[in-house]
Amino acid sequence: MADDFELDTDDLERRMDGAMSALRTEFASLRTGRASASMLEPVMVEAYGQKTPINQVGTVNVPEPRMVTVNVWDKSMVGAVEKAIRESGLGINPQLNGTIIMLPIPELNEERRKELTRVAAQYAENARVAVRNIRRDGMDQVKKAKADGLSEDDQKFWENEVQDMTDRFIKSVDDALDTKQSEIMQV
Repeated sequence: MADDFELDTDDLERRMDGAMSALRTEFASLRTGRASASMLEPVMVEAYGQKTPINQVGTVNVPEPRMVTVNVWDKSMVGAVEKAIRESGLGINPQLNGTIIMLPIPELNEERRKELTRVAAQYAENARVAVRNIRRDGMDQVKKAKADGLSEDDQKFWENEVQDMTDRFIKSVDDALDTKQSEIMQV
């Protein structure tokens, strides 16, 4: 009856990829002491009655290693963009120059670097938990198929497939964390 069982590994892989993508986005928002346009991605500006990503109200540039600039297109939005950056929790003090907002990136002190590595580790742990939850869903599907008559050999095969995929994604989370932590600790 369950001889034709086929686990949707593409779906599991797509969901695990989603967890990795979310991790990369969270890592991009962590400040490393180097200027990066992606550090402003989570900043939302109150524009025209709704929350809007900062890159939809101006051009974000990195003219030098310790400076990010935002060239605001609409002059009336400069104050809102500046306020959004101040309240974003990035710890950056914006400086106005007409419609251009300059964001000098200060050096990170040792204490702040260690704190950021702990935050990065927490983000990575959340991604690992998400991957393990997806693994559990896959294993539950295999157990259900076993109850419906799936052979023991097929059950072992599918469980190994799910476990191998999980191990691969957990390793990529760990590698991304190591890279990010060394980036943060680099002086």
